[in-house]
Amino acid sequence: MFKSNNTYLAVFIGILGVVFFSAKAVMVKLAYHYDVSSVNLLMFRMLFALPCYVVVLYFIQSRKRVKSPVNFRDVLWLLFFGFIGYYLASYFDFLGLQYIKASIERVILFIYPTIVVLLSAIFLKRKINPLQILAIVITYIGVFVAFWDEFKIEGTEFLIGAGLIFLSALTYASYLTGSDFLIPKFGVLRFTSYAMIIACICVLAHYFIVEETSLFGYHENVYWLGLAMAILSTVIPSFMVSYCIKEIGASNFSILGSLGPVSTIILANIFLGERFSTLQMGGTLIVIFGVVIISFQKNVKTVKN
Repeated sequence: MFKSNNTYLAVFIGILGVVFFSAKAVMVKLAYHYDVSSVNLLMFRMLFALPCYVVVLYFIQSRKRVKSPVNFRDVLWLLFFGFIGYYLASYFDFLGLQYIKASIERVILFIYPTIVVLLSAIFLKRKINPLQILAIVITYIGVFVAFWDEFKIEGTEFLIGAGLIFLSALTYASYLTGSDFLIPKFGVLRFTSYAMIIACICVLAHYFIVEETSLFGYHENVYWLGLAMAILSTVIPSFMVSYCIKEIGASNFSILGSLGPVSTIILANIFLGERFSTLQMGGTLIVIFGVVIISFQKNVKTVKN
């Protein structure tokens, strides 16, 4: 199935990347124990991650040329996708985590490949084959099963959180759908670095326009968690996943990506004491099965971060 000589190393790095990405939700929930606002927490993540992407961009710019000509319209699209893909998607995610468990959050986010398929069919006129339709139906049945126990307990509050996380998945899927034509022009690392810098600027603007609380005066653990989110759950895994996809292919990586929800469930149980029922685990496995089918069909290129 895998053809690269570095297969085992790539698989190991890919698994680590998935686990690091999935730890983000757990860190957010831990930080909320210290009464930090979602905007400020997102600020810490972006501000700590920003220098890393600036450095990466600097070295890329000094060593590699843009793969194909970039015009003004491409720059506008880059600004737009940076806004929705790494600002809006992250903002909805952080808001939603105030209402629902970290483990449930990852299950919802994990449906984004099915949304990519649907958006591609609507806006790019790409046909959906019967197997993809079946995979989408399977995925959403799994979501319904996983949600049932939690909805009975939490009710309206759970629906608010689930809705916000779904908006996060939707905006990120929109970013993936629309950025397809830009990535070949900029290159993966350059495009990601630009998008993250744009998102950081958007978060800064949001903070100065809307937020009234200061970034200072929080418990020291808030800053450590913000730093950990930036480095361990943003910068490092983004490059790990890029390397893994390059070595083994996006379809094969989709198998590793399916470990994300399971990893979050385990981490949330260890660090947050979250309990996951048999019904929720069953629903999660159904979702993973549906998404793996979609990923093989669609060849989705990246994972939600």
